[in-house]
Amino acid sequence: MHKRLIPTDIEFGSISFDAELVSRYSGRGPRYTSYPTAVQFTDEFTAADYRAAVLASNENGRPLSLYVHIPFCATLCYYCGCNKIVTRNAARVTDYLDYLYAEVTLQAELFDNDRVVEQLHFGGGTPTYLDDEQMCHLMTHLSQAFTLETGPSREFSIEVDPRSVHSGSMQLLAKLGFNRLSLGIQDFNPLVQRAVNRIQSTGEVQKLVDDARKYAYRSISFDLIYGLPHQSVASFDTTLDQAIAMRPDRLAIYNYAHLPERFKGQRMIHAKDLPSAETKLEILRHTIEKLIDAGYVYIGMDHFALPEDDLVLAKQDGTLQRNFQGYSTHGGSDLVALGVSAIGNIGNTYAQNSVSTIEYEALLSNRQLPIKKGLRVDEDDQIRAAAIQDIMCHDGIDFAVFGQRHSINFSEYFAPELDRLTDLAQDNLIVFTDEAITVTAKGRLLLRSIAMIFDRYLASAEAHKRFSRAI
Repeated sequence: MHKRLIPTDIEFGSISFDAELVSRYSGRGPRYTSYPTAVQFTDEFTAADYRAAVLASNENGRPLSLYVHIPFCATLCYYCGCNKIVTRNAARVTDYLDYLYAEVTLQAELFDNDRVVEQLHFGGGTPTYLDDEQMCHLMTHLSQAFTLETGPSREFSIEVDPRSVHSGSMQLLAKLGFNRLSLGIQDFNPLVQRAVNRIQSTGEVQKLVDDARKYAYRSISFDLIYGLPHQSVASFDTTLDQAIAMRPDRLAIYNYAHLPERFKGQRMIHAKDLPSAETKLEILRHTIEKLIDAGYVYIGMDHFALPEDDLVLAKQDGTLQRNFQGYSTHGGSDLVALGVSAIGNIGNTYAQNSVSTIEYEALLSNRQLPIKKGLRVDEDDQIRAAAIQDIMCHDGIDFAVFGQRHSINFSEYFAPELDRLTDLAQDNLIVFTDEAITVTAKGRLLLRSIAMIFDRYLASAEAHKRFSRAI
């Protein structure tokens, strides 16, 4: 039996910033958009394994989620670590889309027609790099190949670069079925924008938001990044003021990880211009305080939302999920991945397409699915994934409920992990009893660090180096 450990300053349902604890616990680790993570994928998993998984999944008839990767960008944002192609060659884009259409056809042949696509996400790169005609053709191919949900319950989202849309873009995307937007803002400060080669005016963003509201989008999300060159607490405070004034439904506040040895574009950023670790922490602390004061609710990780947003409602009723698109309200779907480097999740398998565009297109030229690696998840992985999901989405684990769900005795199954939780409890990150683990207000910023206790693949220090810092 484990001793009951109760912190002295519990603030359940809220968030508390402790700079010393954040500094101590915010080491490198996964973001847990999947478990196991992509680091564990292997080329022993083949397209044949994927087909078998899809056929088995058809027996269950679960709804579908589609992810479509559009890798193209007109210019290079120096901070970016995404799989992207910076080009202005129109023929290059046309060729890629032809191969993408071929992949859509091959994938759709595997799935039963009565499996409805409830969730769709276009990511990149810059999905709005596509012109109106290309966007219409792509959605036509998808709607002909799959059964897309047309009712209000659908969640069709697209990542938008405000520099790449025109006055009619929001109307067109709404007509095509999109009802959620994710806007890459990063920072409104002109000096910061020039330093990372992403220049866009506040007016451009405001016009886009106005258009989105005119055409009744259900949700608008802003992405901001802290830790970029020339940022200070004061400068980021101004950016927050401008963002809050536009009242997006959701805000994601990401930590910039400077890894020029991995991402060539980051070599254009001068390390001397980056804020210190202490300044970054103060920016984060101030951001949390400001967003909470402005009425936003902390979801987890980097995410905030207005009280009436679906994410907040899902958090409250226990249905919040986490997948490759981040936090989501749509659990219980099989994820079909389309495009170079895209990762899918069918049943108890993960499958990733080739990260090389040349190889991706070569495989499709031979009518082969471009899957290059993946993983069949074993029973232990599934149990650990559920534990990590409970930490990341629900701020804790009820041992009896979890044990009944997975036919295990939680305390016995995770005895080594529970022993390792003692330090976290003593530091007031969790409440740890014989019945449950509950994340405290101080622990909510460090969900990744708490979840890592249940990750069997992080035994070595070398394994941690594959990931970014938690904060």
